[in-house]
Amino acid sequence: MQKARKPIDIKISTVVAISAILHETDPAALEQALKDMTGGVSDFFEDEFAVLDIGALEGDAAAGIDWSAVVALFKKFRLNTVAVRNAPEDLHAGIVAHGLAIDSGAATGGAANARAQENAMVASAAAAAPAPQPQPVPEPEPAPAPAPAPAQQAAPAPAARTMIVDTPVRAGQRIYARGADLVILAAVNNGAEIIADGSIHVYAPLRGRALAGASGNTEARIFTASLEAELVSIAGVYRTFENGHPADIAGKQVQVRLNGERIDVLQMKAS
Repeated sequence: MQKARKPIDIKISTVVAISAILHETDPAALEQALKDMTGGVSDFFEDEFAVLDIGALEGDAAAGIDWSAVVALFKKFRLNTVAVRNAPEDLHAGIVAHGLAIDSGAATGGAANARAQENAMVASAAAAAPAPQPQPVPEPEPAPAPAPAPAQQAAPAPAARTMIVDTPVRAGQRIYARGADLVILAAVNNGAEIIADGSIHVYAPLRGRALAGASGNTEARIFTASLEAELVSIAGVYRTFENGHPADIAGKQVQVRLNGERIDVLQMKAS
């Protein structure tokens, strides 16, 4: 007898979302900024998810946000707004009413909350328990001479996590090295996207888009044997090449690094 299938299975999945940090609330100003950012390229964002971070807004500016207008504006630029981060609690109901989630920014979600509640319950129980009565302390006996302790060996340092991909990354394919460096031994094609929380190493032509330090690691870098990418990013700071690559780095072996709020692309010359 064939086993009946469940109507639905729920599994844990990693979803990568763009973080859009708002410094203005005026839809017209935001639209102009997005136009400047994308350079008129209609498929610049390719329907990615977006989280609106309003923590950088000054004063009570967040209270005046027209959520419907902002969501529609981002949709116009092919960004699907799914959540709002760093929102004051008094705005939560209005945000949820527009179909958006409240993103607390916590990495471990419900499990962390459950552990926090459990720790609070343990602490409360410990505080309510009566203090133990002091017991008489017996006279200590002379301790024997301690034996010499064996020499301790230093614990080995944990190995850095690395994801290795040895096949070409095709158009429309997205690879995410969560909590790890990403090493790719074949070409990354136009329309592909590679993401890593650590650094990215591509030992072949790098086209498409490459985003290193995705979880905020400003020390991450991107290395490639041939730079042909349309976008590179370190820790959310990005640089696009819609007007072509400068001659000194086009098709060259380069490294990409973050310098303050600027992306530097440096040719790597053989010694």
